[in-house]
Amino acid sequence: MEIIRPGIKIDFVGKMRLAVIFSLVLIFIGVASLVAKGGPALGIDFAGGTLVQVRFDERTGAQEIRDALRNVDLGTVTVQQFGDDPTEFLIRAQETSAELERLSQRILVDLESAYGAGTVEIRRVEMVGPQVGAELRTKGILALAYALVGTLIYISWRFEFRFAIGAILALAHDVILTLGIFSLLNLEIDLPIIAAFLAIIGYSLNDTIIIFDRIRENMGKHAREGFASVVNLSINETLSRTILTSGTTLMVLISLFIFGGGVIHNFAIALLIGVIAGTYSTIFIASAFVIHYEKRKPGKLETAAAEGGR
Repeated sequence: MEIIRPGIKIDFVGKMRLAVIFSLVLIFIGVASLVAKGGPALGIDFAGGTLVQVRFDERTGAQEIRDALRNVDLGTVTVQQFGDDPTEFLIRAQETSAELERLSQRILVDLESAYGAGTVEIRRVEMVGPQVGAELRTKGILALAYALVGTLIYISWRFEFRFAIGAILALAHDVILTLGIFSLLNLEIDLPIIAAFLAIIGYSLNDTIIIFDRIRENMGKHAREGFASVVNLSINETLSRTILTSGTTLMVLISLFIFGGGVIHNFAIALLIGVIAGTYSTIFIASAFVIHYEKRKPGKLETAAAEGGR
C-alpha cells in the first residue's frame, strides 16, 4: 500500500542539521530538569515504600486526606489524584515499619472516621522494601544497557560499525528524550516504564534497520549520486511504510491513553513519546550520523558500490 506517491523527493538530508539542533535543545531541557530535581521521580518499584490506592464516594482533595491521616505513622507521605477521577487517590509512604495488612486497615479506619463509615474503599495496597527496590532499579538499568549493547553487536555484524553507532545514538536519543519529558511532567519511573523503554528500543531499531537495509540496496544502484543522496532516496522510498507503521501504532497507543485508565496511563504516555521520537530519530539522528561519518571516513559499502558502478 502506497500513501506517498512513488518518486517523491523530500529533502530530509537538507533538514538534518536543524533537526539535530532541535533534538539537542529538547535533550538539554530534559537533562536540566533531571539535574534540578535530583534525578527522575522513582515509583514504589524502585524507591521502595508503601502505596495505597483508595476510592471515595464523594469528591475530596489531597490536603483533606493528609489531615485525615495525620495520626497514622507513615513517615513522609504524598497524596495524589489517580488518573482523572476526582474520587480516587494514591497514598504513598517512603518508609513504614507497620505490617501491610495492619497498615491498610489503619488507613481505612482513619479515613472512615473523617469521611464516614462505608464511604471509603481500599482498592490496592503494595509494599516494596528498600533493598528490593534497589535491586529492581539495578536490573532495570542493566536491561536497558544489555539491549543497547546487543543492538550495537547485531548492527555491526549486519551492516557496518558506523551504522551501529548511528542506531545506538538514535536509541539513546529516544530514551533520554522520553526520560526528560517524564521529568518535566513529574511522571514516575517504575517497572512498566522500563518495559516501555525496551519496547521503544525495539520499535525504533526496527525502523532504523529498514532504512539502513534500503541504503545498502541503493548503494549498488545509485553509487555515483553520492552517499547523502542515496540516504535521502532511501528515506523517501520507505516513507509510506514508516507512516503506515507509525500511524497505526499511534492509533492503538492513543486508544490506550484515553480508555486504558490510570493504571497504564504513564505506560501509554511513554510509548506515545517513544514511537514519535523513534520515527523522528531514525530519519534525522541515525541517518545524520552515518552521513557525517561517511564524510570523514568512507565505508566499505560505498567503496564496493562505486567499484561496481564503474
